[in-house]
Amino acid sequence: MKLNIFYLIFFAFFCFKSHSQTKKSNPAPQIVFNTNTSSKFTSKELNKLNTVYGSFLKTEILDRPTRVLAIKEILRNRVAVKEILDPRQHKPCPMLSEVPIFDVFVSKLKRDAVFNPMSFNPLKYDFEFHKPGFQMFRVDDSNYFIIIKPQTHNN
Repeated sequence: MKLNIFYLIFFAFFCFKSHSQTKKSNPAPQIVFNTNTSSKFTSKELNKLNTVYGSFLKTEILDRPTRVLAIKEILRNRVAVKEILDPRQHKPCPMLSEVPIFDVFVSKLKRDAVFNPMSFNPLKYDFEFHKPGFQMFRVDDSNYFIIIKPQTHNN
């Protein structure tokens, strides 16, 4: 009799344990690329890439179609520089000077001495481009903000 109760408890525990292990996961949202990523890199974009990747540009980016697409999406659609003149609309956020330089491929890469929104190169900085949600950074001593849209912003 005791053995039957033991088997019953063991069987019930096993069923409960196996049922609790089933997990429903939410699939990652599909990334939709903007149609403007199908055109070739512009000379301005290639200059930005060359500044950051130097002699590694071909092997690290240009020879890898997925990276080419991702970089085009970052440069053309996901990074925006916005000037906000009204101080009441300024949101607390990290300063650009707090973001490390992405100097993995060009060790002598430096920050720009003067910020120019027209020539800003977001690839110079080690932004978390794959982080979910919008990100915002303030350019030190200015009214400029850098906004990084999430990968899923086109969905």
